[in-house]
Amino acid sequence: MVTSSVEVENETPEPEQRLWTAVIARTVEEWVSGPKRLQQLAEDFLFNNEDDFKTVCSSAGLDPARFRGRLAKLKSQRLAVQHGSVN
Repeated sequence: MVTSSVEVENETPEPEQRLWTAVIARTVEEWVSGPKRLQQLAEDFLFNNEDDFKTVCSSAGLDPARFRGRLAKLKSQRLAVQHGSVN
C-alpha cells in the first residue's frame, strides 16, 4: 500500500496532518494505478505544481523537496520498466 511509503516527520500526527497524508497517498495511488486521466492529473500535481504541492506536503508533515525527489526516483524506475531497461 502506498501510505506505508509516505514518511511523516512527526510520530503522532494530528488529525489534520493524517488527512493531508491521506490526500497525498491517494494522489500517488492515482498516479501509479489510476485511470489514465487521473494518472495524468496526479503526475502534473506531483511534479509540476509548486505552491499547492508544497502546502499539502507541509500540512502532511513532509519535506516537499525530499518527497518530490523520492517520487522522481519512482518515476524513473517506472519508465525504465516500461522501456525494458531494468538492470
